[in-house]
Amino acid sequence: MAAKVGVSPKTVSNVVNSQGWVSEPVREAVLAAIDELGYRPNLAARQLRSGNSGMIALVLPSLREPYFAEFASSFVAAAQKRNLTVLVSQSNGERAREIEAVEGHGLPGLDGIVLSPLELEAQDLRRRKSPAPLVLIGEYGEALHGQGVPHVGIDNVQAALDATKHLLAQGRKRIAVVGYQEDQSQATSRLRFEGYRAALEEAGLQLDPALVGKVQRFNRAEASQAVRELLDRGAGFDGLFCFSDSMAFGAIHTLSAAGISVPDQVRVIGFDNIEEGQFSYPAFDTIDPCADFASEQILDLLAAGGAPAAHVSVPHRIVVRSKPSQTTP
Repeated sequence: MAAKVGVSPKTVSNVVNSQGWVSEPVREAVLAAIDELGYRPNLAARQLRSGNSGMIALVLPSLREPYFAEFASSFVAAAQKRNLTVLVSQSNGERAREIEAVEGHGLPGLDGIVLSPLELEAQDLRRRKSPAPLVLIGEYGEALHGQGVPHVGIDNVQAALDATKHLLAQGRKRIAVVGYQEDQSQATSRLRFEGYRAALEEAGLQLDPALVGKVQRFNRAEASQAVRELLDRGAGFDGLFCFSDSMAFGAIHTLSAAGISVPDQVRVIGFDNIEEGQFSYPAFDTIDPCADFASEQILDLLAAGGAPAAHVSVPHRIVVRSKPSQTTP
């Protein structure tokens, strides 16, 4: 192949293994030759030479949740660019499965493990024996960061504060929230509610308990019911912050059924920027947690062997989609 392209075997190896610097024209020529000759890398031989398997495990709570499914897609795409294979599985938020994940049970020779935990405890990490680099993601993983394991995640408090301030900046005066969980061990709800409350305080507004929609789980059905309860108790509001895009869909369903115009009467902002949100009608704004950036940072940490002291805060941005047809009084 090297002779066909007119380059050294080392250059071909660099292209195949995504190593070193190769000019774009040469890279394209090598890739064209690979395609023409039908070459496929011998993964077993590569593992023997490098001592690496090229396999990474990604363990998420549930692939039925749109955000996790889309994050998995982003992570797999980023890993493929580095010639890595990702084994994706779900823990269902069960501690036993999360312990199996961090130990790499049933998957010997992994080059890295990425876990979004819900029930894992600090003692589980202290007892960990697997030599594979481990990176935790998500809000629950952040609480375990002090156990010598790197963590990658968004600043939920700041993101929620920004979401609430966004609604206030649009002239909304009474901002309701959907996603509060009375079980304050649920980190996602607790942190986002903290940001919501901080934004109100900054604006000189008191938190009104009548504007707090409670749920047990982040899904459409519970959000729909939470908004119905807000309306039934006469909690007038002109802005609504939903702690996930899935809940925003459920909330908008109930608002529309009640004859409340979105976004004219109630402007809605969600969280996660899932693809389905681009096609929502009526439209709602959202917080984008920048999954592609997070994926690259996770892979960098794994390549560095885990870097135990590392904590990478993923940036976020507000995606504005809703356009009121009239000026809100």
